[in-house]
Amino acid sequence: MKKLALAVFFTLASTISVMAQGVTHYVAIHVDQNDPKVMNLALNNAQNITKYYESKGDTVVIEMVTYGPGLNMLIEGKSPVADRIAVMSLEMENLSFAACANTMSKMEAKTGKKIPIIQEATIVPSGVVTLIELQEKGYAYVKP
Repeated sequence: MKKLALAVFFTLASTISVMAQGVTHYVAIHVDQNDPKVMNLALNNAQNITKYYESKGDTVVIEMVTYGPGLNMLIEGKSPVADRIAVMSLEMENLSFAACANTMSKMEAKTGKKIPIIQEATIVPSGVVTLIELQEKGYAYVKP
């Protein structure tokens, strides 16, 4: 009986320990509009999600994926939210930005110029495919 009681005690203790450590949440935020209001809403979502989960002792990983007209959010010299992204990137290590290479190629073909992306962004082969893959990995999907 003592062995059973000890086993139950250690099982409960380890369960409580894991629960006290918090949970990591994964979120993909999708931006496909060249609209400063939508871009700011997406950034607000990232801040609010982070604040909420951190207040509960949890962590969150957020990937903001841009393609189509939304890629303008990450174009150097054109982004209406570049300054905000720069500040947020310094303050929020859990936030990353993905720029669609397919969209970049189409923009470059149309303009005949290289499309410069802000330093906070990473270029991914396809924004749509990135969103699919993130969801397949269990990321929650948010479209502001």
